[in-house]
Amino acid sequence: MREALERYRREVTSGKRGAVVEQSRITRLLRHPLADRVVASIRGKDIADYTAERAAAGAASSSVHKELALLSHLYTMSRTAWGMESLVNPVPLAKTTRPKLPRGRERRLLEGEEARLLDAARTYGGEIGRVIPWAIETAMRRGEIAAMRWEHLDRKARVLLIPETKTGTPRRVPLSSRALQALEGLPRRLDGKVWGMRPDSISQAFERVCGAAGIEGLTFHDLRHEATSRLFEKGLNPMQVAAITGHKTLQMLKRYTHLRAEDLVERLG
Repeated sequence: MREALERYRREVTSGKRGAVVEQSRITRLLRHPLADRVVASIRGKDIADYTAERAAAGAASSSVHKELALLSHLYTMSRTAWGMESLVNPVPLAKTTRPKLPRGRERRLLEGEEARLLDAARTYGGEIGRVIPWAIETAMRRGEIAAMRWEHLDRKARVLLIPETKTGTPRRVPLSSRALQALEGLPRRLDGKVWGMRPDSISQAFERVCGAAGIEGLTFHDLRHEATSRLFEKGLNPMQVAAITGHKTLQMLKRYTHLRAEDLVERLG
């Protein structure tokens, strides 16, 4: 297993955008006694014991799931690319012992909160007052917003190219009139970026704006939930919404979508 993990880190992890985080997971696994086992000798019970051990140590359910996904893909690579066709993947055999993932956040903007948020943002100053409506209109992630460049904006077509995304797949985001309005009058930076804010500074400014507006329990990432839900409420189908938001699976898209029954009444007739 140790040799397999090191090969996986070298040949697979190194090519991922999230390589640094995954390398830390591999380092953790390399320190575990499983690393000294022959890969073919590891059974479902061993994976179940590892899962229980991590849970007892206080590891977050999401962390355990990602570690198991890494191990499962390692076995897939071993079978399909490394000449070990007869190898049995033990990870699915321990599926019932996996810790339950916490429910996705369901926080959406309440009545009047958007107006209060924007008023507080204007008082706060800086770019956050433009970044907030941009996030609500585009469903873009914080890092994607911070990395925006003018050269990727096609005003005539009303489309923004996002060349690097969390999923590794570039996408083109259609822009509403309100989204374009958020860019009006922005000065052109020498570095070519649209915004002068880093991902962490966006979150910090948003937190302060929420405090000034008296809004509790809202994070900047919740605006992505809000935007995704609004796209459905406008009548777009799941494939159209996924093309805008960049979600890879309908299951993930569902976790980011929270439709209000009150907003669906008129569509029922």
